[in-house]
Amino acid sequence: MDESMLDTIHAADLPEATKNELIESLEGRQISSEAFEAIMKGVWAEYAQTRIEPCEACGVIAAQSLGEPGTQMTMRTFHYAGVAEINVTLGLPRLIEIMDARKEPSTPTMTIHLDVEYAIDRDKAREVSWQIEAAPLHEFGDIVTDMANMKVEMRLNPQVCDKRKISMAEIMERAPQKIRDRRHYRDFESEGNPADGTIVFTPKNESYQNLFQLAEHVRNVIVQGIDDIERVVVRKEGGEYILYTEGSNIKDVFEIEGVDTTRTRTNNINEISQILGIEAARNAIIDEMKSTLGEQGISVDVRHIMLIADMMCMDGEVKQIGRHGIAGEKESVLSRAAFEVTVNHLLDAAVANETDILNGVTENVIVGQPIQMGTGDIKLIAKPINQEN
Repeated sequence: MDESMLDTIHAADLPEATKNELIESLEGRQISSEAFEAIMKGVWAEYAQTRIEPCEACGVIAAQSLGEPGTQMTMRTFHYAGVAEINVTLGLPRLIEIMDARKEPSTPTMTIHLDVEYAIDRDKAREVSWQIEAAPLHEFGDIVTDMANMKVEMRLNPQVCDKRKISMAEIMERAPQKIRDRRHYRDFESEGNPADGTIVFTPKNESYQNLFQLAEHVRNVIVQGIDDIERVVVRKEGGEYILYTEGSNIKDVFEIEGVDTTRTRTNNINEISQILGIEAARNAIIDEMKSTLGEQGISVDVRHIMLIADMMCMDGEVKQIGRHGIAGEKESVLSRAAFEVTVNHLLDAAVANETDILNGVTENVIVGQPIQMGTGDIKLIAKPINQEN
């Protein structure tokens, strides 16, 4: 490809992304001017076809394009292709969850990819999974409630500690601290003996109720891993080990050594928005919708999904499509009233002395006017005829 061809591509009235892709694919190739002209003609024709007509009701078309296949989706909720142990919401319930911008998905899950040296070694992948999976104290030894001496005694198993790559001293320090910080229980004293691997917990107020309550906290305090991630499954896919989790905490997972942060993902869109920003959340909405629809064998043009994702994220935070988000914040009074809780919207608008300038589709349909889309958006102005002529 010579300089003149490069200049032609740069001068073409095409999107920058299309130009860059075209340059990349033609770079280093010997192309005749006729072949180049045919390629440019084909690219331009393809681009012209993708452009929307002026005054097209793209929002209505996007809503219909997603809404109609949604009626054919199954209500099958729990299934994960290839990972039988992990449940995840799919189908229509998942689509509704995304549209509603729920703070927490019903089945939060993460797909954790690993760095090269960890991804090819099962033992190293398993070590990373132990750093992530929440392990309660009772998994590291035996817990005995001594009712006679009013104490809870924990005897650590050195083999388990060695296998899970955690020292007994670390557990002895972490367990009492975690009970106070994460489980918010402070009415106890503790003493650790690293020599024989025992930790003794004593309630401050000596009553059986306090003793049993303390024993429950001791059993379930998380001493290794991330509190929000209940289970991790290690699977080999495409020649590398990948971790699937039950529970999600992208911020803490990113801090674990061996995790490939560029490919690790979660299905919690709100969490992505807070940790990685609104652009990442927009991409996550598009990907989640595409994969949910694709899993059911439904094909929807990605531009409809992109338009919906843009609407949800355009104010810098993820908003739901319903009355607490986009639909409830429309300027038009009639449009808001047509969606849900009609009387409240009309009453609030009357009290606030709001006016409706009838710009959108819904409000014009309500009052029986042509909508301002397509031919309805064009206003013809005629010159008055001069009577003298």
